[in-house]
Amino acid sequence: MLSSDVSAAFDPLYASAYEKKNAAYFGKGVVFNKYTGSRGKSGSNDANAEYIARIRKVLDDANVAYQTAELGKVDVGGGGTIAYIMALYGMEVIDCGVAVLNMHAPWEIASKADIYEAVKCYEAFLKEIM
Repeated sequence: MLSSDVSAAFDPLYASAYEKKNAAYFGKGVVFNKYTGSRGKSGSNDANAEYIARIRKVLDDANVAYQTAELGKVDVGGGGTIAYIMALYGMEVIDCGVAVLNMHAPWEIASKADIYEAVKCYEAFLKEIM
């Protein structure tokens, strides 16, 4: 399963809330969050390496741009989707979506190129994995 949800885009105004080398950036493609959660990432899901490798091959074959990131520093950022619930039932799952700046604010920003890559990603996943 791809749990489709947005990821936090790196915000240079609040750089201290991110791990700069493990953050999502605009124009780099769809974002995969290997694990999500808060409070030390407790109650989170964690996609296994074999599943990630399978997805990466599908995306590479389909020429889809992608990046991996986390939702902010441990105990600073965080968030979650329904992925952890699906993982509890034994499903292979990873969070996958576009980077968004100012998430949950009146004006959110996303990259049009990243949205295009997300569509390509979901199509490739459905054709090859499902």
